[in-house]
Amino acid sequence: MVSTNAGRSRRGRPDPPESDDHGREPDPDADPESVARRVALNRLSVAPQTRAQLDAAMARKGVPEEVRDSVLDRFADVGLVDDPAYARAWVESRHTGRGLARRALGYELRKRGVEPKVADEAVETVDPEQEEATARALVAARLPSTRRLDPVARTRRLAGMLARKGYPPGLAFRVVREALESDGVDGMDLPEDFLAD
Repeated sequence: MVSTNAGRSRRGRPDPPESDDHGREPDPDADPESVARRVALNRLSVAPQTRAQLDAAMARKGVPEEVRDSVLDRFADVGLVDDPAYARAWVESRHTGRGLARRALGYELRKRGVEPKVADEAVETVDPEQEEATARALVAARLPSTRRLDPVARTRRLAGMLARKGYPPGLAFRVVREALESDGVDGMDLPEDFLAD
């Protein structure tokens, strides 16, 4: 049986026409450079963007590669596109606000199209002592909500939280072990592999 729902959404309504970032239908006769500038400015008016993010948005609008490169180079020349500044701000915001570790920060930056060298330089602004202090603060904030659990479950819950935020296992387990011991959990109640550094 052939479906007759082509061009319709799951609820049976007609699919909206392809449009630019502000709901207007794309003009098939528009100058590609104008389209590229409009796409970039619309996206930058909402939030900072990496060069790769803007390039992908322009490509989705059918802007040829040479036009995308030209417009992005011009935007970089005037400071509207600055991946190193974006990366530094991203690292500061995500480490301070969400408590992400350096590994997770680097991964997120590369996923957004930031060059690995630029991402690594931005991530290096978070020193190991600062990363450990953030891990301790995260565990201290979550520790009271685990008090009704047995020591093994508390360990898993707290170490898992740190792992999801990109903290290395050795650091995560050490910070959790110290927090649990200061909370009155006897080290003998913890799993053997957890006690080793």
